[in-house]
Amino acid sequence: MTVQVDKLVVHYVDKNEEGVDIHLRNDEMPVNERVNIFIEQLHHAYNGKPGKGFCGFSGEKNSVVASSLESYRQGDMHFYHVTEQAVTVLKEELNKYAFNETGYLIFCHYRYVADDFVLIALINVKEHYSITSELDLTSSRHLDISRMQLAARIDLNGWATNANENRFISFIKGRAGRKVADFFLDFLGCEEGIDAKQQSNVMLTAVEDYLSEQEYEKEEKNELRKQVFDYCNDCVSTGSDAEVVELSGTLSKGDGQSFDSFYKDQNYDLEDSFPVDKKTVTSMVKFSGQGGGVSVSFERKHLGERVQYNSQTDTLVIKGIPPNLKDQLERFFEEQ
Repeated sequence: MTVQVDKLVVHYVDKNEEGVDIHLRNDEMPVNERVNIFIEQLHHAYNGKPGKGFCGFSGEKNSVVASSLESYRQGDMHFYHVTEQAVTVLKEELNKYAFNETGYLIFCHYRYVADDFVLIALINVKEHYSITSELDLTSSRHLDISRMQLAARIDLNGWATNANENRFISFIKGRAGRKVADFFLDFLGCEEGIDAKQQSNVMLTAVEDYLSEQEYEKEEKNELRKQVFDYCNDCVSTGSDAEVVELSGTLSKGDGQSFDSFYKDQNYDLEDSFPVDKKTVTSMVKFSGQGGGVSVSFERKHLGERVQYNSQTDTLVIKGIPPNLKDQLERFFEEQ
């Protein structure tokens, strides 16, 4: 067990035509092994969510969440009262936006390895069906963790040590067309900081320039790209920042210039540590795209060998198509 829960409070949010009703639990939930397992699942589900934004509390916005959490950290306020104050702000913000959300509002203070977090998440419920021993149909309501869209996590250690960097709070930006980012910035009283997608793109550019500068062979480049991707993917899984020093250790070989000194000499706009956008770094090892009813994806190392691209004719030639696709095509033509 890597997650240790300190405090957990759950309220219920009901959004209807008249507005938002929030049903408050009377106290904190007792912490036991079941609670620890649940929050560990929630922690990993949150880490796996793509497209997060990063921010910090804004002194100009007079954040209720920030002031109440600070009182809690100083021992002047109970965690339950923090959630009461936060819920008041949340209700006001939910009424401003067209979010038809109903579910359980979770406030949790927990530790993961050496990190200290407060997670705020609205979890929807989903109906599940099963058959009883008497062969009757029955249903139950389950928390739909995998589809969590409204959530933010505050790194208390980062807040204490690097409050001015505007990156110790992460939040799920949500699906296209929804102003989830605006909602959470207003609710938390924050201003957005570091851009994970922009930093990941700069890192990719710097890595490709470095690989070209070092004149590695094609196979070496593909292997190094894979190692960088694996490192970045591990960062996404654990919710930690990528460190340029660690990337440099992965990329640098022999007596040549290190990646660390290369990116500094070239003045790339890259932080020493930065949050990773998984979709962006995946392009390091895979090409993919879809449109017009066609979806194509293949590993980067196959380009120029199994996959040939002709820009003049706008065509891809694939040699050795996947067996399951080949089987579908052959059966289709046999039936014609």
